[in-house]
Amino acid sequence: MWWFSGSGKEGNTEHRRSVAASLVQGVYVAEFDRQQKREGYDVLAPIWWEFFHFKCIQALEDKTDSSIFGAIFEYKHAIPNRLNSTQDIPPRYVIALRGTIIKPKTGLQDCYLDAKIILHELKCSSRYEIALHVVEDLLSVTDPKDVWLTGHSLGAAMTLQAEKDMAKRGCYVETYLFNPPYASAPIEMLHSRKLKNGARITHSVVTAGLSYALKRTKNNTNTTHEECDPFSTTLRSWIPYLFVNPHDTICCEYIGYFEHREKMERWGAGGIEKIATKNSVVNLLKNALGKDGDALHLIPSGFVTMNMKNMIVKEKGLSLAHGLCQWWEQYSCWQSKLYQYN
Repeated sequence: MWWFSGSGKEGNTEHRRSVAASLVQGVYVAEFDRQQKREGYDVLAPIWWEFFHFKCIQALEDKTDSSIFGAIFEYKHAIPNRLNSTQDIPPRYVIALRGTIIKPKTGLQDCYLDAKIILHELKCSSRYEIALHVVEDLLSVTDPKDVWLTGHSLGAAMTLQAEKDMAKRGCYVETYLFNPPYASAPIEMLHSRKLKNGARITHSVVTAGLSYALKRTKNNTNTTHEECDPFSTTLRSWIPYLFVNPHDTICCEYIGYFEHREKMERWGAGGIEKIATKNSVVNLLKNALGKDGDALHLIPSGFVTMNMKNMIVKEKGLSLAHGLCQWWEQYSCWQSKLYQYN
């Protein structure tokens, strides 16, 4: 049975989040099974997808370290007709990508890809190319409404980049991003509200000014506005689901990113922020040097869910605030808000 968690819209959202997070966990465990050479009845991964009546039809392997970094899951049962059914319809396929695993067999390659995120070069990696091709191939034969994309941490970054590329083509897929990395300083971690606002205002003014100066010096006579605008018309229609924790330094800045946009509008500085929110200093400098780059963390809209529970405790050296386990559990301290770019 697909539906079992609660009823109505709230139960629907809770259940879909839990399913998406559990499938990503299944990818993590599949890689642990591979590393520990578990086979047959000893494997531990299948329970994470079979519980929700999915089957794994393809594991995605990294060309460099042969690790399992993702999987394609297919729903086992018949999918009700969307036009005639009032039920919550499960996806026919889910593509799930795991995050970084700090282990001898995977740590080097995973950390290398983490660095690619900071440098806005994730698209240049072979792992991302594999993920994008899988998404493209699946969507070439399947209705986007029947597909989910989901990932955690590094996997969330790849998922975000892949669907961002697809959305620019007008192809929108339901996307669940758990603790997606924000490739900038975590201003949200500052305790002083004045310091936060001051730092973000300064960042916005500098970014907008640099963007304006570089565009003035660059000859764009053969480039249309649509080609220059990072938030193209097609991209603005895409709204991914982001799950972040304010105590997680890796993803918490998404909270400030969206909130600051609204504040600047209220303060009468919306014009500055409209430029700043589309650009990053790193990307502007790379483009000025003639290098390609895509600031994947900059997105026009998002449905953001925050886990407000204090999870700064560490387990095995890792912050629980960045852990995936928080997203399949039920808490009463969720806060959700839709942010849409106008």
